[in-house]
Amino acid sequence: MATKCRSIPVINIQEFSTLAEKIVKACEEWGCFRLVNHGLPMALMSEMKAVTESLFDKPREIKQRNSHPQADKGYIWYTHVYESFCLYDFTSPAAIDDFCDQLDASPHQREIIHKYVFALYDIAQLVGSKLTEGLGLSGGGGDVFRGYKCQLKMNKYNCSDETVGLSGGPLHTDVGFITVLQDDDVVNGLEMVQKLTAEIMPVHPMPGSLVINVGDIGMVWSNARLYNVKHRVQCYEPRDRFSIALFILAHKDEKVEAPPELVDFEHPRHYVPFYFEDYRRVRMLTKSGTGEALDLFSTKNSRSI
Repeated sequence: MATKCRSIPVINIQEFSTLAEKIVKACEEWGCFRLVNHGLPMALMSEMKAVTESLFDKPREIKQRNSHPQADKGYIWYTHVYESFCLYDFTSPAAIDDFCDQLDASPHQREIIHKYVFALYDIAQLVGSKLTEGLGLSGGGGDVFRGYKCQLKMNKYNCSDETVGLSGGPLHTDVGFITVLQDDDVVNGLEMVQKLTAEIMPVHPMPGSLVINVGDIGMVWSNARLYNVKHRVQCYEPRDRFSIALFILAHKDEKVEAPPELVDFEHPRHYVPFYFEDYRRVRMLTKSGTGEALDLFSTKNSRSI
Protein backbone atom coordinates (compact mmCIF):
# COMPACT_ATOMS: atom_id res chain seq x y z
CA MET A 1 0.00 0.00 0.00
CA ALA A 2 1.41 3.38 -1.00
CA THR A 3 2.14 5.73 1.88
CA LYS A 4 0.66 9.19 2.02
CA CYS A 5 3.50 11.67 1.75
CA ARG A 6 4.34 14.78 -0.17
CA SER A 7 4.73 14.62 -3.90
CA ILE A 8 7.88 14.64 -5.98
CA PRO A 9 9.35 18.07 -6.91
CA VAL A 10 7.74 20.08 -9.71
CA ILE A 11 10.17 22.12 -11.82
CA ASN A 12 9.22 24.86 -14.28
CA ILE A 13 11.55 24.60 -17.25
CA GLN A 14 11.05 28.32 -17.98
CA GLU A 15 12.80 29.37 -14.75
CA PHE A 16 16.18 29.36 -16.46
CA SER A 17 18.19 31.17 -13.79
CA THR A 18 17.65 28.38 -11.24
CA LEU A 19 16.89 25.46 -13.56
CA ALA A 20 20.25 23.67 -13.35
CA GLU A 21 20.39 23.95 -9.56
CA LYS A 22 16.81 22.69 -9.10
CA ILE A 23 17.26 19.74 -11.47
CA VAL A 24 20.44 18.55 -9.71
CA LYS A 25 18.86 18.97 -6.28
CA ALA A 26 15.77 16.97 -7.29
CA CYS A 27 17.88 14.20 -8.85
CA GLU A 28 20.09 13.99 -5.76
CA GLU A 29 17.29 14.01 -3.17
CA TRP A 30 14.49 12.24 -5.04
CA GLY A 31 15.90 10.76 -8.22
CA CYS A 32 12.93 12.20 -10.08
CA PHE A 33 10.78 15.27 -10.65
CA ARG A 34 7.87 16.58 -12.70
CA LEU A 35 8.69 19.00 -15.50
CA VAL A 36 6.13 21.65 -16.48
CA ASN A 37 6.06 24.31 -19.23
CA HIS A 38 8.46 22.08 -21.17
CA GLY A 39 7.27 23.14 -24.63
CA LEU A 40 5.91 19.77 -25.79
CA PRO A 41 2.48 20.74 -27.16
CA MET A 42 -0.51 19.30 -25.30
CA ALA A 43 -2.05 18.45 -28.67
CA LEU A 44 0.98 16.34 -29.63
CA MET A 45 0.93 14.59 -26.24
CA SER A 46 -2.76 13.76 -26.71
CA GLU A 47 -2.22 12.57 -30.27
CA MET A 48 0.67 10.34 -29.19
CA LYS A 49 -1.45 8.79 -26.46
CA ALA A 50 -4.20 8.13 -29.03
CA VAL A 51 -1.65 6.51 -31.38
CA THR A 52 -0.41 4.35 -28.51
CA GLU A 53 -3.93 3.18 -27.65
CA SER A 54 -4.71 2.34 -31.27
CA LEU A 55 -1.49 0.33 -31.72
CA PHE A 56 -2.31 -1.76 -28.67
CA ASP A 57 -5.76 -2.43 -30.13
CA LYS A 58 -4.18 -4.29 -33.04
CA PRO A 59 -4.37 -8.11 -33.20
CA ARG A 60 -1.75 -10.00 -31.22
CA GLU A 61 -0.10 -11.39 -34.37
CA ILE A 62 0.63 -7.83 -35.56
CA LYS A 63 1.89 -6.65 -32.17
CA GLN A 64 4.27 -9.60 -31.98
CA ARG A 65 6.04 -8.41 -35.12
CA ASN A 66 7.76 -5.96 -32.76
CA SER A 67 9.32 -8.91 -30.89
CA HIS A 68 13.09 -9.11 -30.44
CA PRO A 69 15.43 -11.94 -29.33
CA GLN A 70 16.50 -9.70 -26.42
CA ALA A 71 13.38 -9.26 -24.33
CA ASP A 72 13.79 -5.60 -23.43
CA LYS A 73 14.27 -4.51 -27.06
CA GLY A 74 10.89 -5.57 -28.45
CA TYR A 75 7.26 -6.29 -27.69
CA ILE A 76 6.65 -7.57 -24.16
CA TRP A 77 3.61 -9.31 -22.71
CA TYR A 78 4.09 -9.44 -18.92
CA THR A 79 1.37 -11.69 -17.48
CA HIS A 80 -2.11 -10.40 -18.32
CA VAL A 81 -1.60 -6.94 -16.81
CA TYR A 82 1.22 -5.29 -18.75
CA GLU A 83 2.37 -5.12 -22.37
CA SER A 84 4.71 -2.77 -24.20
CA PHE A 85 6.17 -1.88 -27.59
CA CYS A 86 9.81 -0.92 -28.00
CA LEU A 87 11.39 1.38 -30.56
CA TYR A 88 15.04 0.62 -29.88
CA ASP A 89 17.90 3.01 -30.71
CA PHE A 90 15.62 5.35 -32.64
CA THR A 91 18.51 7.67 -33.55
CA SER A 92 19.74 5.01 -35.98
CA PRO A 93 18.67 5.58 -39.61
CA ALA A 94 15.30 4.08 -40.53
CA ALA A 95 14.60 2.79 -36.99
CA ILE A 96 11.30 4.65 -36.68
CA ASP A 97 10.15 3.59 -40.14
CA ASP A 98 11.02 -0.04 -39.36
CA PHE A 99 9.02 0.15 -36.15
CA CYS A 100 6.02 1.63 -37.97
CA ASP A 101 6.26 -1.02 -40.69
CA GLN A 102 6.16 -3.77 -38.06
CA LEU A 103 2.90 -2.45 -36.63
CA ASP A 104 1.24 -1.37 -39.89
CA ALA A 105 1.09 2.22 -38.68
CA SER A 106 -0.86 4.64 -40.84
CA PRO A 107 0.82 7.68 -42.48
CA HIS A 108 -0.74 9.91 -39.81
CA GLN A 109 0.49 7.68 -37.00
CA ARG A 110 3.98 7.67 -38.49
CA GLU A 111 3.99 11.45 -38.62
CA ILE A 112 2.92 11.74 -34.97
CA ILE A 113 5.54 9.22 -33.83
CA HIS A 114 8.32 11.04 -35.73
CA LYS A 115 7.35 14.43 -34.31
CA TYR A 116 6.87 13.14 -30.78
CA VAL A 117 10.08 11.12 -30.50
CA PHE A 118 12.39 13.95 -31.45
CA ALA A 119 10.45 16.57 -29.48
CA LEU A 120 10.86 14.39 -26.38
CA TYR A 121 14.52 13.86 -27.25
CA ASP A 122 15.07 17.64 -27.35
CA ILE A 123 13.65 17.91 -23.83
CA ALA A 124 15.97 15.12 -22.65
CA GLN A 125 18.90 17.01 -24.18
CA LEU A 126 17.98 20.14 -22.26
CA VAL A 127 17.68 18.22 -18.99
CA GLY A 128 21.05 16.57 -19.66
CA SER A 129 22.75 19.88 -20.36
CA LYS A 130 21.32 21.37 -17.15
CA LEU A 131 22.50 18.36 -15.14
CA THR A 132 25.96 18.87 -16.62
CA GLU A 133 25.86 22.57 -15.82
CA GLY A 134 24.49 22.05 -12.30
CA LEU A 135 27.25 19.57 -11.47
CA GLY A 136 29.88 22.07 -12.57
CA LEU A 137 31.00 20.15 -15.64
CA SER A 138 32.24 21.69 -18.86
CA GLY A 139 31.22 20.78 -22.38
CA GLY A 140 27.53 20.23 -21.82
CA GLY A 141 25.96 22.24 -24.61
CA GLY A 142 22.75 21.29 -26.36
CA ASP A 143 23.82 17.86 -27.62
CA VAL A 144 25.11 16.22 -24.46
CA PHE A 145 23.69 12.82 -25.46
CA ARG A 146 25.23 12.65 -28.93
CA GLY A 147 26.20 9.04 -29.68
CA TYR A 148 23.93 7.61 -26.99
CA LYS A 149 21.55 4.72 -27.54
CA CYS A 150 17.96 5.85 -27.03
CA GLN A 151 14.82 3.77 -26.61
CA LEU A 152 11.13 4.63 -26.77
CA LYS A 153 8.60 2.39 -25.03
CA MET A 154 4.82 2.52 -25.22
CA ASN A 155 3.15 0.87 -22.25
CA LYS A 156 -0.35 -0.44 -21.58
CA TYR A 157 -1.58 -1.63 -18.19
CA ASN A 158 -4.66 -3.79 -18.65
CA CYS A 159 -6.41 -2.82 -15.44
CA SER A 160 -9.77 -4.46 -14.78
CA ASP A 161 -11.91 -5.53 -11.83
CA GLU A 162 -9.82 -8.71 -11.68
CA THR A 163 -6.44 -6.93 -11.68
CA VAL A 164 -7.11 -4.04 -9.27
CA GLY A 165 -4.46 -4.27 -6.55
CA LEU A 166 -1.99 -6.11 -8.77
CA SER A 167 1.29 -4.71 -10.05
CA GLY A 168 2.04 -3.97 -13.68
CA GLY A 169 5.56 -5.23 -13.03
CA PRO A 170 8.08 -5.61 -10.23
CA LEU A 171 9.67 -2.68 -8.44
CA HIS A 172 12.69 -1.64 -10.53
CA THR A 173 15.18 1.03 -11.44
CA ASP A 174 15.69 2.06 -15.04
CA VAL A 175 18.88 0.77 -16.58
CA GLY A 176 19.87 3.95 -18.44
CA PHE A 177 20.96 7.53 -17.79
CA ILE A 178 17.63 9.34 -17.52
CA THR A 179 14.03 8.59 -18.48
CA VAL A 180 11.49 11.11 -19.78
CA LEU A 181 7.99 9.81 -19.14
CA GLN A 182 4.57 10.91 -20.31
CA ASP A 183 2.49 9.07 -17.75
CA ASP A 184 -1.27 8.69 -17.97
CA ASP A 185 -2.85 12.09 -17.28
CA VAL A 186 -6.07 10.55 -15.94
CA VAL A 187 -5.44 7.08 -14.52
CA ASN A 188 -3.30 6.92 -11.39
CA GLY A 189 -0.85 4.10 -10.60
CA LEU A 190 2.77 5.29 -10.74
CA GLU A 191 4.66 4.78 -7.46
CA MET A 192 8.22 5.64 -6.47
CA VAL A 193 10.42 4.85 -3.47
CA GLN A 194 11.34 7.88 -1.40
CA LYS A 195 15.10 8.03 -0.89
CA LEU A 196 15.23 9.12 2.76
CA THR A 197 12.45 6.95 4.17
CA ALA A 198 12.38 4.03 1.67
CA GLU A 199 8.59 4.42 1.67
CA ILE A 200 6.61 3.75 -1.49
CA MET A 201 4.74 6.89 -2.48
CA PRO A 202 2.18 7.58 -5.20
CA VAL A 203 3.05 9.95 -8.04
CA HIS A 204 -0.33 11.40 -8.88
CA PRO A 205 -1.15 12.52 -12.45
CA MET A 206 -0.50 16.12 -13.44
CA PRO A 207 -1.89 16.72 -16.96
CA GLY A 208 0.57 18.30 -19.36
CA SER A 209 3.64 17.48 -17.29
CA LEU A 210 6.47 14.99 -17.82
CA VAL A 211 8.22 12.83 -15.22
CA ILE A 212 12.02 12.76 -15.34
CA ASN A 213 13.88 10.08 -13.40
CA VAL A 214 17.47 8.95 -12.98
CA GLY A 215 18.56 5.43 -13.93
CA ASP A 216 21.52 3.23 -13.00
CA ILE A 217 23.85 4.72 -15.62
CA GLY A 218 23.00 8.23 -14.42
CA MET A 219 24.03 7.30 -10.91
CA VAL A 220 27.33 5.80 -12.11
CA TRP A 221 28.08 8.82 -14.33
CA SER A 222 27.47 11.21 -11.42
CA ASN A 223 29.78 9.20 -9.13
CA ALA A 224 26.74 8.26 -6.99
CA ARG A 225 25.55 11.85 -6.52
CA LEU A 226 22.29 11.22 -8.37
CA TYR A 227 19.73 8.70 -7.09
CA ASN A 228 18.54 5.84 -9.32
CA VAL A 229 14.96 5.86 -8.06
CA LYS A 230 12.99 2.63 -7.68
CA HIS A 231 9.47 2.68 -9.09
CA ARG A 232 6.55 0.60 -10.35
CA VAL A 233 2.97 0.87 -11.61
CA GLN A 234 0.03 -0.54 -9.65
CA CYS A 235 -3.53 -1.13 -10.84
CA TYR A 236 -5.53 1.25 -8.66
CA GLU A 237 -8.80 1.17 -10.60
CA PRO A 238 -10.42 -0.85 -13.41
CA ARG A 239 -9.35 1.45 -16.25
CA ASP A 240 -6.64 0.81 -18.82
CA ARG A 241 -3.55 2.94 -18.26
CA PHE A 242 -1.13 4.14 -20.96
CA SER A 243 2.28 5.77 -20.79
CA ILE A 244 5.14 6.60 -23.16
CA ALA A 245 8.77 6.64 -22.00
CA LEU A 246 11.99 7.83 -23.61
CA PHE A 247 15.08 6.14 -22.17
CA ILE A 248 18.44 7.80 -22.70
CA LEU A 249 20.63 4.73 -22.21
CA ALA A 250 24.38 5.19 -22.67
CA HIS A 251 27.00 5.95 -25.29
CA LYS A 252 27.25 3.31 -27.98
CA ASP A 253 31.05 3.08 -28.05
CA GLU A 254 32.43 4.64 -24.86
CA LYS A 255 32.66 3.23 -21.36
CA VAL A 256 30.38 4.53 -18.65
CA GLU A 257 32.37 6.38 -15.99
CA ALA A 258 32.24 9.50 -13.84
CA PRO A 259 33.96 12.56 -15.34
CA PRO A 260 37.28 13.49 -13.65
CA GLU A 261 35.70 16.67 -12.24
CA LEU A 262 33.44 14.55 -10.02
CA VAL A 263 36.28 12.44 -8.61
CA ASP A 264 38.73 13.66 -5.96
CA PHE A 265 40.17 12.72 -2.57
CA GLU A 266 36.92 13.45 -0.76
CA HIS A 267 34.82 11.83 -3.51
CA PRO A 268 36.69 8.71 -4.68
CA ARG A 269 35.47 6.86 -7.74
CA HIS A 270 32.56 4.55 -6.83
CA TYR A 271 32.51 2.38 -9.96
CA VAL A 272 35.04 0.99 -12.40
CA PRO A 273 34.47 2.05 -16.03
CA PHE A 274 32.35 -0.42 -17.99
CA TYR A 275 30.48 -0.77 -21.27
CA PHE A 276 26.72 -0.39 -21.09
CA GLU A 277 25.93 -3.69 -22.80
CA ASP A 278 28.16 -5.52 -20.30
CA TYR A 279 26.20 -3.99 -17.44
CA ARG A 280 22.86 -4.73 -19.09
CA ARG A 281 23.92 -8.36 -19.54
CA VAL A 282 25.03 -8.73 -15.90
CA ARG A 283 21.88 -7.05 -14.65
CA MET A 284 19.71 -9.48 -16.63
CA LEU A 285 21.73 -12.59 -15.69
CA THR A 286 21.66 -11.72 -11.99
CA LYS A 287 18.01 -10.58 -12.15
CA SER A 288 19.01 -7.34 -10.44
CA GLY A 289 15.98 -5.27 -11.34
CA THR A 290 16.59 -2.63 -8.71
CA GLY A 291 20.23 -1.92 -9.55
CA GLU A 292 21.97 -4.45 -7.27
CA ALA A 293 24.21 -5.48 -10.19
CA LEU A 294 26.02 -2.16 -9.79
CA ASP A 295 27.70 -3.59 -6.69
CA LEU A 296 29.60 -5.97 -8.98
CA PHE A 297 31.12 -2.93 -10.71
CA SER A 298 31.99 -1.15 -7.48
CA THR A 299 35.62 -0.11 -7.00
CA LYS A 300 35.39 -1.84 -3.59
CA ASN A 301 34.77 -5.15 -5.32
CA SER A 302 38.04 -6.77 -6.34
CA ARG A 303 36.48 -9.23 -8.79
CA SER A 304 36.93 -8.56 -12.48
CA ILE A 305 33.74 -8.33 -14.56
